[in-house]
Formats: sequence, structure tokens, C-alpha cells
Amino acid sequence: MADKSTNSSADRPMWVRVLFNLPLLIVVGAILFSIVWGDNSYIKRIGYRERIGRLESEIKQYGDSAAFYARKAGELNTDPETLEKIAREQYGMKRDNEEVFVTDIK
Repeated sequence: MADKSTNSSADRPMWVRVLFNLPLLIVVGAILFSIVWGDNSYIKRIGYRERIGRLESEIKQYGDSAAFYARKAGELNTDPETLEKIAREQYGMKRDNEEVFVTDIK
């Protein structure tokens, strides 16, 4: 009778030998580690993409706002009527020969 314990790898089915192959387990473990954990994980990349999208829309919003205020500053620097209008409305300034009456009627 032949001793079965001497050739134990031949007794196992093929799928068991493939499944428990040490290099394969190491590669699969490294792939799972990179997908789930770590700084460059797939899960974190999804979150980073969402954050980048929010930040890009915020940049566009601030760019539009900056363009609006640059246009307003240009108007103030070039148009004396606009400058006078803002000085009168927002700061309550008046000319020397004028009287200003402020009311709360809206």
C-alpha cells in the first residue's frame, strides 16, 4: 500500500491548489488593499472626484463674482456719474448747495 501523506498536493482538487497558491493570495491581497484602504484607494478617489467637482463649481462662481466686481470698479474709475450716484446713495454725501431729506418709505 502506498502512503497517501507523501504526495498530499496531488490528492487535493485543482481549485484548492489554485485558490491557496501563495503568490496568488499575495497579489489578490494587495489589490484588495489598494481598492479599500490606503491614500490612493478607489473609495477615496471617488470622494476626491466629488470634492474636485464642488471646488471647480465654486471657482467658477468666484470667477463670475470677480468679473462682476471688476466691471463695477471699472465703471467707478471711468464714469463720474456712477461714482456720484454711489456716493449719494450709499454714503449720504451731498453737494454744498443741496439739502438732503432721508425717508424710510419703501
